[in-house]
Amino acid sequence: MASREGEGAGDPQAAAASGEAEDKMETEEPMLCLDLTSYQLHDLSEVEIPPTLEEVDLTANRLSSVDPRIGRLAGLRKLSFRQNLLDDDAVAPLSSWDAIAGLQELVFRDNKLTRIPDASIFKGLLIFDVSFNEISSLTGLSKVSSTLKELYVSKNDVAKMEELEHFHALEILELGSNRLRVMENIETLTNLQELWLGRNRIRTVNLCGLKLIKKISLQSNRLTSMDGFQECVALEELYLSHNGIQKMEGLSTLQNLRVLDVSSNKLTAIENIETLTRLEDLWLNDNQIPSLEGIEAALAGSREKLTTIYLERNPCAKTPNYSSTLKKIFPNLEQIDSDIIS
Repeated sequence: MASREGEGAGDPQAAAASGEAEDKMETEEPMLCLDLTSYQLHDLSEVEIPPTLEEVDLTANRLSSVDPRIGRLAGLRKLSFRQNLLDDDAVAPLSSWDAIAGLQELVFRDNKLTRIPDASIFKGLLIFDVSFNEISSLTGLSKVSSTLKELYVSKNDVAKMEELEHFHALEILELGSNRLRVMENIETLTNLQELWLGRNRIRTVNLCGLKLIKKISLQSNRLTSMDGFQECVALEELYLSHNGIQKMEGLSTLQNLRVLDVSSNKLTAIENIETLTRLEDLWLNDNQIPSLEGIEAALAGSREKLTTIYLERNPCAKTPNYSSTLKKIFPNLEQIDSDIIS
């Protein structure tokens, strides 16, 4: 019996089908993304790097140098070296690799950098992440393109907010866990929507009238006052836990506020938020609020909207019928402290 391979040897249909298969192989989609996350590679010598790549993700490896073949990827748009062993000298060559000047996202998060890398050739850069390094100054940011939309420099040793003024398109600025004492040089960031400054040493709020901002975190700083947010009328989420704030104030203009976290402060009363009508989450735990008396009036505007309230570890949380009282006042509550209401 003839083999199946020989059955269609002289068959024009089979020949045509074979030709189609070859054409498909020839027109196979080019490789656009190379993901080598968590391969624990010390170098890329054994890795093929196709010239068609647009994204390269090298997260969680042991790289201490940048493979020069990356510098020839003319279509590269996203490049991540997150969680490697790169130092300043290792990343320096990137600043001269003109072929990858179209890069839009560059990530050096969690490496061994001590200064801001030179990213001046990336004229259309949108995302730049150098968090979790040992950077002591923002010097060098002035060379980064004004097209930038997201900048992450958290968990470093930065002591001053500087060289930020030209980032007119910036929407997210993350500078948490540094050594900042003063909020400054952000008045020109008129498109900023999120500002993350938790775990610093800031004593006073200075937002210079950033009217589009929607999220602000100043948790774990040295604030003693809530004053300074009045002009942030688009604000939706405000995180101020673990400070030394003694009085709720300056919030009445924040008509879009949905989340307010003032836990772990020195508050003795819930006040000056009765005009807020969109408040859904209110975190007041670990303060010194004595009783639930007046809470209905204090939250009159958001009585129907409130779904989550935290008051645990305040004296008022020990009052009789604590939970049932809150449920009666706020009919749509879904959570009281850590208890989900079924």
